[in-house]
Amino acid sequence: MKSYYPGLAILCSLISSHGIAAAMDQSGQSLLPFLEVGHYFEASITAADPEVSGRTLGTRSDLINSGVDDYSTDNISQSFQYYSAALKLQLKPQLSFGILYDQPFGSDLQYPVKRNASFSDPVLSQQGTQINVDSQNLSLILGYQSFKNFNLYAGPAFQTIKGHVSLRGLVYADFNGYNAIFKPDAAVGWLAGFAYQVPDMALKAALTYHSKIDHKINVSENVLGTPLLLVDESKTKISTPQSINLDFQTSITVSTLLYSNIRWVNWKDFVIRPVQFGALSQLATTTISSGTYTGGFNLDDYQKNQWSATVGAAKQWTPQWSGAFDLGWDSGTGDPASIFNPTKGYWGVGLALKYNPEPDYFISGGVKYFWLGDVTTQNGTYDLPLPVLSEASKVGEFSENHAIGYGLKIGYHF
Repeated sequence: MKSYYPGLAILCSLISSHGIAAAMDQSGQSLLPFLEVGHYFEASITAADPEVSGRTLGTRSDLINSGVDDYSTDNISQSFQYYSAALKLQLKPQLSFGILYDQPFGSDLQYPVKRNASFSDPVLSQQGTQINVDSQNLSLILGYQSFKNFNLYAGPAFQTIKGHVSLRGLVYADFNGYNAIFKPDAAVGWLAGFAYQVPDMALKAALTYHSKIDHKINVSENVLGTPLLLVDESKTKISTPQSINLDFQTSITVSTLLYSNIRWVNWKDFVIRPVQFGALSQLATTTISSGTYTGGFNLDDYQKNQWSATVGAAKQWTPQWSGAFDLGWDSGTGDPASIFNPTKGYWGVGLALKYNPEPDYFISGGVKYFWLGDVTTQNGTYDLPLPVLSEASKVGEFSENHAIGYGLKIGYHF
């Protein structure tokens, strides 16, 4: 009886990668291509089309303008795409080597210019609040199969990151007009993990840890074009978060697989506070509290760590055609949420299809629909230890939002 398992495993890894995940989590940092049998190469592109909108919180009288009836934000999410590729070489029966490229973290939000001026500045700059973050990651992995069916692997991860942020609107008060350009920076982290595989039974279990990566970034800060120089210039430290992936799959028939993925990302320790912004926020909190609190606040951070899970099934109909179906869930990073991430996780359902013209190569595609969680948003002062400030800093409500993700992958065993 012929086994179709290898192709089904590849199909599972395609559909579970269509993530509209919490915070800036993007690729999911999958190591599954490295666990393919023999020599293997793949490349993929994932695209997403989110629809995220909300409205100014009605209880904020300071955000209400005379003569304005529309306090909606319209759609703030931009369509985006990201890429990944992997090369795995089985150098010896007990030694394997891999190169993995992905774009693990990213964000692209832009609030349209509106007359209500809550999240935009329709008068001076005629711009809306926006954030754009782009990262690229290249991992080199060495695997050692010291015992039958066991694979220990580890290696360095080289990462670059850049971005820009603009704050606009009444929700930011004195920070309206602030801009920050995060210039490209490169840093190195590492990953490690182990896997247990029985290829003939389509059994695979893998646990992978990705370290945080510490960046020290030159940030150019200004207010409507005027340089912001409250303190001596220095680099801003930003650490992309550590994460853990647990992947599992097993067969239920010769042509059917069950699979799952659980992912944890340490967003609770993630902080963005550029040097000049931090100094300005310290002045602001000192004034607000009459000197009882001088610690300032962050440009962006998150209240909770992210958990996500995917469970699904893949079925091979013929040697050329197979399909998969899965369900996904993401916890989000807390409620209230940052203006830069105005959702609370998601529920998702996906379908994928794979075609093998020949046994050694394939093309596959998939689509996934996401119901995004409702959330209240707050400005950057939400976590300050000042009376009633947490409630007063709530600025918006986002609900009934959704997204669609698409993926395309080619792969080749050689």
